[in-house]
Amino acid sequence: MSQFDVYNTQVKNIMGWIHSDEIAIPEIQRPFVWKGTKVRDLVDSLYKGYPVGYLIIWKNPDVVLKDGTLSKGKKILIDGQQRITAIEAALAGHPIIDKNYQKRRIKIAFHPMEEKFEVSNAAIVKNSEWISDISEIFSENYSEWSFISEYCKKNDLVGEEDKVAKRMSKLDAIKNINLGVIELSDSLSIEEVTEIFIRINSQGVVLSSADFAMSKISSDSMFGGPIIRKMIEYFCHFWQRPMDYEAIISNDKEFSVMDESRKIKWAIYDKQDIYLPSYSDVLRVAFTYKFKRGKISDLVSLLSGRDFETRENKQAIAEQSFKKLKEGVEDYVNETNFKRFIMILHSAGVVDKSLVRSQNALNFAYALYLSLRADKVEPHIIEKVVRKWLVLCILTSRYSGSPESRFEYDIRRFDKYDPEVYLQRIEEGELSEAFWKNVLQSNLMYSVRSNPSFNVYIMAQIKNGARGFLSKQIEVKSLVEERGDIHHVFPKNYLKRYGITNKNDYNQVANYVYTQSEINVRIGDKAPHNYMQQILDQMHDDKQIYGGIDDIDDLRANLRENAIPEEIVDMDINDYHRFLELRRDKMSEYIREYYFSL
Repeated sequence: MSQFDVYNTQVKNIMGWIHSDEIAIPEIQRPFVWKGTKVRDLVDSLYKGYPVGYLIIWKNPDVVLKDGTLSKGKKILIDGQQRITAIEAALAGHPIIDKNYQKRRIKIAFHPMEEKFEVSNAAIVKNSEWISDISEIFSENYSEWSFISEYCKKNDLVGEEDKVAKRMSKLDAIKNINLGVIELSDSLSIEEVTEIFIRINSQGVVLSSADFAMSKISSDSMFGGPIIRKMIEYFCHFWQRPMDYEAIISNDKEFSVMDESRKIKWAIYDKQDIYLPSYSDVLRVAFTYKFKRGKISDLVSLLSGRDFETRENKQAIAEQSFKKLKEGVEDYVNETNFKRFIMILHSAGVVDKSLVRSQNALNFAYALYLSLRADKVEPHIIEKVVRKWLVLCILTSRYSGSPESRFEYDIRRFDKYDPEVYLQRIEEGELSEAFWKNVLQSNLMYSVRSNPSFNVYIMAQIKNGARGFLSKQIEVKSLVEERGDIHHVFPKNYLKRYGITNKNDYNQVANYVYTQSEINVRIGDKAPHNYMQQILDQMHDDKQIYGGIDDIDDLRANLRENAIPEEIVDMDINDYHRFLELRRDKMSEYIREYYFSL
């Protein structure tokens, strides 16, 4: 059995498929991203008979209906959406939605005598030599004979009627141009479809399982798929561009009056920027939480009605899967749920998105929150488990790479066991003494500021209300929120002056602290024992040089808050590597105490 068919079909046939709802354009790439000039170039290529690439279509599997009969699966356009939308815009005159969610027309103009296409503009509209909008040529009301006659009279082209007629016939023939179609079998898995797509697509674009899931969701109107898709897409867009709300709603009046629209509207007023979801995040969380599975490809199968035992596709399974998915999405976008989850992040010291670089860790933490809440676990236990699980996952890179199998493993065990018991089991295995003494300290040897272990250390400082290095009042939390300076305890230029020129040495995260910019400037390139002596001296006079600390006990407290060994007051270049060892040990212990306090 062939895995795909390759054939040609006319442009008008493809447009007919869309109008008759035989093929689904998933709209996962909305809004329309092509510029008008690219639409012009596509029309010009069609006019000249140039190849414009294949369309890739994936057949939905046939589904067994409740009465036992088969329903033929709709075709899904996997690749070619922008081209088809461009053809619809230029030839049929359909408006597109631009990047600002404004509905507008892209009008393509044609000059018959020069056989030239342009994006229509005010000057072209005034110029009678141009057909300012070729969609008029493809309308049902178009009369070729009267148009040619009138056009030639307007432009003093008497005797050129045959030439104009040939050009207009050639333009009209665009709808009869054949486009190549690759139709993939409904028996292919998502992974196989993805591999075929990547090999065929000359731009090497990668489609994710979430792309296919959104295609499947939006193509199935029987069970409310388009509404689910809009909830997901609009909710995610509101976080990025809340100012587009009015344009979106005015363009989609049907959705604007639905209860689903009301459920996501709150997002346009919220200002948090720690957890900004994409449609793949929403799908992953909703699916993991509601279905207790991790592979998004399984979601596509379930939405197709897949019975994993009989390998048939059944309407009842599809209906139930869409129902569960919608419930999961609604729980995800629920204002109370989302805001309480953000509060948990804040309570762990996450006040800025830069502190959690793993979106997978955030996604599972939210899925876990929703799952425990659905199970009616006590709120204080939910908060504790979610906080600790998030930090554990960041420290151990639990969901780095491809997380789907681990997502499924963890969510099923949290569902099966007491959440605190399962958390403790993982702690015993992943956060052993060896982790705190060896693994974590090794991780703190890296020189990248986005180092997850260093970020957890900053989260710990924020949670503990720690002040910036040598600051009397200003806390690390404020420095992070206001983009304060990350300072080298042993200044970089000082180290380089004495021969430590390797970035991996002078930029170790164990040499980093958050501090006020004015303190950083005052320290300059001084050795630690020099600037620390100045701080000790300022305790005995009225001249405050660094941060206002005027008491030895307060200085010691500040060093503890920043996991700095007290020996720093006497250290110079000869002590640098010993300082790093001492600091890594103190940072590790600081993180450890923070974790078990969560």
